[in-house]
Amino acid sequence: MALASTEKVVLGCVAFGIFWVLAVFPSVPFMPVGRTAGSLLGAMLMVLFRVMTPEEAYAAVDLPILGLLFGTMVVSIFLERADMFKYLGSALAWRSRGSKDLLFRVCLVSAVASALFTNDTCCVVLTEFILKLARQNNLPPQPFLLALASSSNIGSAATPIGNPQNLVIAVQSGISFGQFLIGVFPAMIVGVITNTCILLCYFWKYLSVPEKDQEGGRAAGPEVVADDEVTSHRFTPARMSHSSSVNGADADCISEPIRRSDSLNRADTLSLRSRSYNSEGDIQVAIRSKRASSMSQEMVEVSTVCDRRDDGVGPRKITRTTSHQRSVIIEDAPEANANGVDGEKGKDGDDAKEKRWKVLVWKSAVYLTTLGMLVALLMGLNMSWSAITAALVLLALDFTDAQACLEKVSYSLLIFFCGMFITVDGFNKTGIPNALWELVEPHSRIDSAKGTALLAVVILVLSNVASNVPTVLLLGSRVAASAAAISPASEKKAWLILAWVSTVAGNLTLLGSAANLIVCEQARRAQFFGYNLTFWSHLRFGVPSTIIVTAIGLLIVVSY
Repeated sequence: MALASTEKVVLGCVAFGIFWVLAVFPSVPFMPVGRTAGSLLGAMLMVLFRVMTPEEAYAAVDLPILGLLFGTMVVSIFLERADMFKYLGSALAWRSRGSKDLLFRVCLVSAVASALFTNDTCCVVLTEFILKLARQNNLPPQPFLLALASSSNIGSAATPIGNPQNLVIAVQSGISFGQFLIGVFPAMIVGVITNTCILLCYFWKYLSVPEKDQEGGRAAGPEVVADDEVTSHRFTPARMSHSSSVNGADADCISEPIRRSDSLNRADTLSLRSRSYNSEGDIQVAIRSKRASSMSQEMVEVSTVCDRRDDGVGPRKITRTTSHQRSVIIEDAPEANANGVDGEKGKDGDDAKEKRWKVLVWKSAVYLTTLGMLVALLMGLNMSWSAITAALVLLALDFTDAQACLEKVSYSLLIFFCGMFITVDGFNKTGIPNALWELVEPHSRIDSAKGTALLAVVILVLSNVASNVPTVLLLGSRVAASAAAISPASEKKAWLILAWVSTVAGNLTLLGSAANLIVCEQARRAQFFGYNLTFWSHLRFGVPSTIIVTAIGLLIVVSY
């Protein structure tokens, strides 16, 4: 394809440059509008500058990719509601044999979860839990946060639903779910093990603190979080939205969480200890509710807060529903009538048993539907419609208004993809990507070790400069066409190489993937046990890890 007219080339480069700046640096001072608005701006400029027509812009939007992305988002939301991520978090803490064992578990669990539920979702739901777990055991958070981010990126390379760029590759290449899994899964396993070994070598000294020192540090310093608070932490996979649960004026006097005795009326006779508990805007201390077993899905926590307002009102009960991040204040809760306690207990027990069965049946339906979706994908059925069908089945089985669930879908990401499809297609019409590829293509054929290495370097650099999804959109068809000239088998291998390198390239720098930024932001915003993962601390580990893991995995993918 020859270069377009000079006017179209210049204006197309301007539009793509604006998109690139806002996509890579969403908070630039002169236009802090974010990635989503930046992609729409780039798409609009492509049409206004007449680089492409409105009809061509509409045709550039890839609906199968959007459908697959939407379906996997809805399925992930239902899996979170069914406590799947809570169980994954519990697997990290169950019978842990020390810091190194915990680090290995973080790498393994995050890699497997990312392959099935996307890397971004995995990082959103596990970051705060892992941070709490590290603080609770007086361990440095940095190795565990790096383990989560890097292993999530590596693990997501194994399946077409692991990350957005794999979705694009699977749809454009026509490679089935099973073929994709067989081609990349061995490289993912070896890559996760290699990455874990690098983490252990890099942080061996920090993870080798004697147990007595850890115990001494725990006694000297404040306790960050209790065991039951770690295992009951609730996750929000679809968004990173946070809101306060109690106003500052209501948190003046806070009592410590206590274990439930035979009656909550005897709670004031128990001794309380001070301990910090994380919430997004305040400190809130929880005691178990009498009816917690009948509301297992909501995980209601009851807190007793001493109100020090001037109007003289006594203690109030505050019920906080952690899954919805909101609190309901119940003024002057009356004491239960002693004469009707036994009858109410019997009725409550029957209701609780019935609700437990309903919750169990509903969770089983969610897990079976998700399993059915994975089976359909492995059978080679259409990936987009398999994911959408699973999402609609879950919405129907919920027997409630779907609005609450659909509100958690990240529509900003879907809109970002729409704008990016149009912008990248407009940039392709300028002829510049073709011209640059013609210079590199003769030296980057995958029929030689030198050509494969050069192609990997181009993908690695471009993924960190232009981000991995635009890189796949720009290079995908060109790399596949070059490999198809060698053999049909080489074409499929080229797609898998592109999937592996563009995904692992996200570990090079903190800005290399959205998963890294999610871990960094979630850790920084966590109150009382927050941690700031800096760009340079990530770079010192990311450079050697990315180069070694990419090279080892590339050898396995090429030999497939």
